[in-house]
Amino acid sequence: MEQNTPDRRTRFLVWGALATVYVVWGSTYLGIAVTVESFPPLLSGAIRFVVAGLLLGGVVLARSGVQAFRMTRRQLFGAAVVGVLLLTLGNGMVAVSEQFISTGLAALLVASVPLWLVLFRIAVRDRPKLLTLAGVLVGLAGVAALSLTGAQAGSTFGIVVILFGSLSWSVGSFLSSRIAMPANPFAASTVEMLVGGVGLTVLGTGAGERLHLEAITGRSWVALAYLVVVGSLIGFTAFSWLLGHAPISLISTYAYVNPVVAVVLGAIVLSEAVTAQIVVGGLVILVGVALVISTERRGSPSREDLGEAAATGSGPTQEAAHHEQERHAQERHAQERHAQERRERGRREAERR
Repeated sequence: MEQNTPDRRTRFLVWGALATVYVVWGSTYLGIAVTVESFPPLLSGAIRFVVAGLLLGGVVLARSGVQAFRMTRRQLFGAAVVGVLLLTLGNGMVAVSEQFISTGLAALLVASVPLWLVLFRIAVRDRPKLLTLAGVLVGLAGVAALSLTGAQAGSTFGIVVILFGSLSWSVGSFLSSRIAMPANPFAASTVEMLVGGVGLTVLGTGAGERLHLEAITGRSWVALAYLVVVGSLIGFTAFSWLLGHAPISLISTYAYVNPVVAVVLGAIVLSEAVTAQIVVGGLVILVGVALVISTERRGSPSREDLGEAAATGSGPTQEAAHHEQERHAQERHAQERHAQERRERGRREAERR
């Protein structure tokens, strides 16, 4: 009975952290919408990520010391590039788009990110499974349907902007596991937040945004504080803890739940219309994403007995078995890389929220 107590406690903590990720990440779309009611969208993102980056960096310094930030120029450059792609162009475009489209529509279109990542893998001659490709086709059909029929008057620009942001987010996630990055993931996130925040400052200022403090409402200040403390730090901490205590297959369910939370909160708090087109298009996207994620996390069948089968004559020849084992090793390597990419993508998602 005593041995089961830690297991029960761990399960409770896992589900508590997962519920936190579900609610917190799903609510960030609402937080952004309320923030940009009186804040310039790009400059609000700059404040959010610079403050969050400084807070996270302070925690890392206090816990791990200066050595956590030891990195080569290439690693620093890699983190800076990822920060610009994910936060400046990715999150920045989400904030801009939410001036024109509903939070629910924004969340559903951003949910298509795993689909773009599969297309990038194909571009570098990786070969996804057939069901993965089917999931991509289904999901992209949902994106097309949602973009063409879910748009309301004046929101076409918002849809184009958020699709660009999703594409930039996907490129950043794809590159983050293929270029030199700082060894300490929290130090990497600190660099990305700070560089992303500076990039948003430059982009916002260049676009003519100006911060007039007297025009900012208390409601928007509260929403911005929520994004910094809850969205960027508490959500990040919960997700990072989950990565070490829960299977990635369970953690990845946030991809299906967050858009639903966003749609529900947008309808309740902001009285956003939930049309039949949004419901149908959103469901198609989520089905496609679910198909991609569930297919990618499945392992290949074991072939541990190939060598013995070849030796006893009950299977293929020795040469064929060798090639088969080689192919299996390559498949396992690819699966491990894809699992690492999913974990890295999740960490980037935590950082963006």
